[in-house]
Order: sequence, then structure tokens, then C-alpha cells
Amino acid sequence: MSNTPSALGLAVPDFSLPATGGGFRLSDHRGRPVVLYFYPKDSTPGCTVEAQQFRDLHDEFARLGCAVFGISRDSLRSHENFRTRQCLPFDLLVDADEAACRMFDVIRMKNMYGKQVMGIQRSTFLIDKEGRLAREWRGVKADGHAAEVLAAVQAL
Repeated sequence: MSNTPSALGLAVPDFSLPATGGGFRLSDHRGRPVVLYFYPKDSTPGCTVEAQQFRDLHDEFARLGCAVFGISRDSLRSHENFRTRQCLPFDLLVDADEAACRMFDVIRMKNMYGKQVMGIQRSTFLIDKEGRLAREWRGVKADGHAAEVLAAVQAL
């Protein structure tokens, strides 16, 4: 397997990132499912809807023993503000150097106000309790996505 966990059933390489609750290391969550959702930018309309829906379903994810984390290139300060404003019960991870974005291959050319820019394609990855990639969603719409991910966690 290359650096990119591109095939279902393969182990996701361990990585660590700064996070709103301190540091994050994927291997610290072995033994439980993990949802990593990549989003473009804190406090933007679509990203706010997505975060709110993961927030609203968080108790259901927790009942299943599943940890949820949001990841973007925003700063820790931006993440802290976004997390506080939206009352998010899960941590947001800082990928300022795009290491995790590259590992999961979520950086894409996008149109932003008529300009071509490189940005995060809204994508989510479900990692099983053994640390293997169980499911992935790429280029998703924010509204309703958290419920779809919850259904996949329930099916594990």
C-alpha cells in the first residue's frame, strides 16, 4: 500500500496532527471505529452545516464507540473559535502542511468565485477498529452526509 489509504480493507498509516483537544494520533484510537471528515474551511456555510449535523448525531456515534474528527487546513485558533461557536463535542484537527490531506488524496483543483484554486474536496473516511479503511466518501454534499456516515458505522 502506498501512502494513500486508497483501497478498502487496507491499514491506514498512523499519523498525528495538532487538535483542539491537544494532540491527535490515529493509533491512539485503535480498537474503535474512527470517522475522519475533511472539510474546506471553518465557518463557511457548507462546512457549518456539516459540522452541525455531525454534532447533532454525536451521541449516536458515541453509543457505537465511534470517534469523530473534522480536519481542515485552518489554524488551531480558527478551529477553537469554530468549535466553540458551533458547540462541537468532537475535536478539529489542524492540517496546515496538508500532510493528512495528501495522504488521503483530498486536495483538488476547485473553482472559487471564478478562479482556479487548490482546496480540500469534502471527503469522509471510516476506519474500522482494526485501523483499516472501511468506507470512503469523496466530493460529498454537506447536508445529510453525517446521517449517511452514521448508517455505515452502524453496519460495521
